[in-house]
Amino acid sequence: MISLIWAMTKSHVIGKDNRIPWHIKEDLLYYKSHTEGKIVFMGENTYYSLKGYYKKRPLPYGKIYVASLNRNLMLKDATIVLDAIDFLKNTKEDIWVVGGASIYQLALPYADSLYISWIKEEYEGDTYFPEIDFTKFQLISNQVTDLVEYSIYERV
Repeated sequence: MISLIWAMTKSHVIGKDNRIPWHIKEDLLYYKSHTEGKIVFMGENTYYSLKGYYKKRPLPYGKIYVASLNRNLMLKDATIVLDAIDFLKNTKEDIWVVGGASIYQLALPYADSLYISWIKEEYEGDTYFPEIDFTKFQLISNQVTDLVEYSIYERV
């Protein structure tokens, strides 16, 4: 099963300068509750961005796959994926796709579920989530708080 998880504004902003433009603790806890100790797939920029947040602490995932076009890249805590589409088509593991925008774009056609944190306030950004064809998904859960609306969709 391939699940995508991310937070975005209504205008699809997901990042600015390779960082998340907001700091909403409840959403960080939501993200962590779904991904901690799990198998994750991300792009190289997202990997380095997360390393910036965690500094010298290890990333809180069970297994990390990092998509990269750099054949010489070696990361001690991650497996490098040179062909993201082949990986997504053929994985037998339960994967959480955690970013960034180009990885989400590649993963959307293979996604079984979408975990979207809709950030209610608008933020400036330079990175956007790609358009989603919601006719291919069914809303199965929706929880609203003061700052975030948490929606879970499954492929129909």
